[in-house]
Amino acid sequence: MEESRNTQFAQRIRTRIWEELPDARNPWLATDARCHGYAHSEMVGRLDYAQTLFLLLRGELPDAQQRELLCRFLVAFCNPGPRHGATRAAMNAAASGTRTQHLGAIGLALLGGEHLGSTEVERAAAFLSRHREADPAALAATLIAAEAEAPHAADRRIAPGFGTLFGGIDPQAGSLAALLGAAPGSWPVLAWGERFAACVHEAGCGWLAPGVAAAACIDLGFAPRAAGALYQIAALPGLLAHGLEMGRQGLQAMPFVPDQNYEFLDPRDGVTARGPAQ
Repeated sequence: MEESRNTQFAQRIRTRIWEELPDARNPWLATDARCHGYAHSEMVGRLDYAQTLFLLLRGELPDAQQRELLCRFLVAFCNPGPRHGATRAAMNAAASGTRTQHLGAIGLALLGGEHLGSTEVERAAAFLSRHREADPAALAATLIAAEAEAPHAADRRIAPGFGTLFGGIDPQAGSLAALLGAAPGSWPVLAWGERFAACVHEAGCGWLAPGVAAAACIDLGFAPRAAGALYQIAALPGLLAHGLEMGRQGLQAMPFVPDQNYEFLDPRDGVTARGPAQ
């Protein structure tokens, strides 16, 4: 506690990202702003969304090849799909009457998870950063041997971002990896991931969407923590679209479990107290 009392705190909050230019008559009002030195008024109409996002997170504008890869990334991961838990959370919330302005936060909260979420993207990015210089065949052999000794009851993770989806290899993730890797330029982490995915194929594993997203982010120069956040940014439009659609349809658009599929449990011992509802 003594050390915390002696901690020297900053006198004011500082940021290198955004500078507001104060109005001459009222300094609480801004006449313009600069994003990493670029005038915001000039950015509007001259930069697209991918360039602006790159500038905000990296502090510089992307070159033509980075811009193309990031554009492909934003489209590739624009929607986790209605079977993803994050999308279902937004849909369920919307159907039950949750206010529209809360749907994005609800979906992103679920998308932050370890299973097919931004946490897995971050872990996959860290894995790729550590092993990008390793021999993918040798690493795959080591991981396959280690995994064989550990029993698994659900989908496998031979490594973060690589494994099985519903018991098989995810073909869509593999296709997205190829589409991103085909963007003009040199993308060594995506290329390494392709070789590693081929090596774990014999064990019934392959690319998963978080692994593909992580590889693209590392190739774009983002740190693992930023990679997870970028994945959430990319997925937000899909979460909102499904939530807005379900909100228009209402609760009756959701399946309802029939009474005969309910069991009533005695709260004292968890044993069935009586049969299905009549």
